[in-house]
Amino acid sequence: MNKRDFLFRAITDERVLIVIVGIALLWRAVVSSDEKITFWESACSCISLSIIGWLLFGYMYSMSLKPTDWPVTNRIYRTIAVSLLVINIYVAIYYGMKWSGLLRVEISVSQDYIYQDLRYVIFMMYYCVAIAAARYLRGMREKYRLLIKERARKRAKNIKEAIFFVMTHERTLVVVIAAAILWRVVIIRTDNGITFWESTVSGISLIVWGWSIFGYLCALSVKVKRKPDLTKVIQYVALGLCAINIYAIFYYGLRWYEQICRIMGEVTETYVPQPLDMVFKDVRYVMLVLFYCAIVLLAKHLVKAYEDYTVPARKS
Repeated sequence: MNKRDFLFRAITDERVLIVIVGIALLWRAVVSSDEKITFWESACSCISLSIIGWLLFGYMYSMSLKPTDWPVTNRIYRTIAVSLLVINIYVAIYYGMKWSGLLRVEISVSQDYIYQDLRYVIFMMYYCVAIAAARYLRGMREKYRLLIKERARKRAKNIKEAIFFVMTHERTLVVVIAAAILWRVVIIRTDNGITFWESTVSGISLIVWGWSIFGYLCALSVKVKRKPDLTKVIQYVALGLCAINIYAIFYYGLRWYEQICRIMGEVTETYVPQPLDMVFKDVRYVMLVLFYCAIVLLAKHLVKAYEDYTVPARKS
């Protein structure tokens, strides 16, 4: 084993990644102990997320360009890179608006620090899960090759397969993204505010969608038995998706609680949300939709990997 392989195995070791998540938890616990986050504390959080996120994106994208004997692995690398790109852009937009003073309040003045702590830890968890998946994805590339045989006639798709084909098609996902942008920009922005029912529709749509994909990935990991590396990749993708789903639940839970308290007259805060605060809520929603679309596309490639007939790779 050369130094490069040793370093890769060390970085992608689950124990090392658990330590990184533990450090992230400890860091945010110390930072938010006084319920305030200073600029340098925010800068340290941003730099750590940005370095890990963009390096990981660069690795995934570069691996997707390398020749392989199992072509679907390149598409898996590329789709994971897209999901990382979405998270990285979201992080850049958030900290850019926060530092420039364009973003002041996300949920409420008293609860923002809790939400910021959770977001940092969950994003760090997602990066660590992606790093762990990279280890087994590399194993898929190196241990297996696609055995191309004479193509049999395709049988007619049943209803289940037809629905999966339509739901995971790129054009369907483009329509979903366009509908999300239309929903946030045209419908919600007409009254210059977000009512409780509008927030509920947005939250429930994301939460149901996210956990439905998570359930599908869990079921798929059970079906895959003869390809242990692929099983691990699916499990880590599901784990990363679970983290983002928890993030969505936590955000909308706090948001709904704050809105219900306002309706009942139990909130004494006098802060009025600014227009750019509303814009960032739209950005967050669209970014989550983009992320889930990337995961749907990733699920499609994982199913293709499961269906491919592969054999052990030739030893060089």
